[in-house]
Formats: sequence, structure tokens, C-alpha cells
Amino acid sequence: MYREYLKGRIGSLIYITGTLIRGLSTQTFTEKEFGLTPDQYVILSLLVENEEIVCQRQLAEIMLKDRANIARIIEIMHKNGLIEKIPDSNGRKIYKLIVTEKGKKIKDLVFPTDIDLRNAITSNISAEELATTFNTLEKMNKNIRDKVKLQI
Repeated sequence: MYREYLKGRIGSLIYITGTLIRGLSTQTFTEKEFGLTPDQYVILSLLVENEEIVCQRQLAEIMLKDRANIARIIEIMHKNGLIEKIPDSNGRKIYKLIVTEKGKKIKDLVFPTDIDLRNAITSNISAEELATTFNTLEKMNKNIRDKVKLQI
């Protein structure tokens, strides 16, 4: 019976935990006056660490955000000089996204805070518990991905 109760609450617990993590990240970024949001930092990190990610559509798929939201974030980042948008050679409205030197410097500036946040979130949790949690969440993600129809 307890197991069934937990199954019923797992979605709520994951949602609440995600909301708290997002709130802590936003609060920390604001306090440290980085001049960028956690979502913008994630995009910078993804673009720096994964050269195969080149366009807004790919970012939308990875971050599970709609294209309009990603386009808005990208436009702000472009205006702030964090990324460059290079037109696609096919002449379509597709842009290759490149992190500027300014973007790389800000990403490097924020990185230690990112590590501190991760450490704070996972303090008092053993490496084994983290591995189990990660594996469980990956399995849940896989179970859901094929069933959900997102408009990205």
C-alpha cells in the first residue's frame, strides 16, 4: 500500500523538486548579478559543450521548451552579445548559433556557482543514491518520452 501511495506522489515530488531547484538557481543568479538567467546559462553550456547543437530547433528539443520560448531567449542572448546567429547557407530562416567570447567568459564565470548549486542540492546524498536516482529518472523519462506529444 505504501508503494502505491508513493507511485501516486512521485510526479508531484519531481515537479516540486524541479520548481525548488529552478527557484534556487534563479535566486542565486540574481544575487550574484550574473546578468543572465539559468536557462540562458544552460543554453551557453549546451552550445559550448556540444558543437553538433547548432540551431534553435535542437535546443528546443533538448530543453523541452517550445520554439517561440527558445527564440525569445536566443534573441535576448544575441542582443546581449552572448551568441552570434549565422544564417544557414540554404537561405531558410535557420541560424547556426555560435557562442561569442563574451558568452564563453560569462559561462566560465558562472560555472563555479553551477557546481556549488549542484553540490548544495545533492549534499547528504551518497554517490550510490545519486546513481540510483539518476538511473530511475532516466527510466521514467524513457517511459514517458514515447507517450507524450510535445509541440516543440
